[in-house]
Amino acid sequence: MEIFEKVSKDIVAAMKAKDKVRLQALRNIKKYFIEAKTAPGANDTLADDAAMKILAKLAKQGRDTAALYTSQNRPDLAEEELAQAAVAEEYLPRPLTSEELEAALREIIAETGAAGPKDMGKVMGAASKKLAGKADGKAISERVKILLGELG
Repeated sequence: MEIFEKVSKDIVAAMKAKDKVRLQALRNIKKYFIEAKTAPGANDTLADDAAMKILAKLAKQGRDTAALYTSQNRPDLAEEELAQAAVAEEYLPRPLTSEELEAALREIIAETGAAGPKDMGKVMGAASKKLAGKADGKAISERVKILLGELG
């Protein structure tokens, strides 16, 4: 089942369960999915990899907004943002552990033939595609810098 269809079914389930926070989060997710489907050149389709990118972006935005609310001493708003981010994260694959990320990046470095820090762009391009939704871009970048620094 495609992610778009699963979200649509989960909206109905949230309505029946009268789960307002989940319903609001799912409707927001579906809104972004529909916008992506109707964008020029999308041909009214939404591939799962595109849906994953949207979900990852929404989850990150929710966590970032919650951190902002927490710093402004607004735990009520932070809690709601975290709950909505958690709903988006349910559809994402399990994030890689630190060890799994390092192993995957070592493999990508070997595949690309990177020899040092000057090859960062080449490695990041491949890593971003291969690890999309499985690891945070910032974590990938930091680890790639360390690994390439060891080579160069």
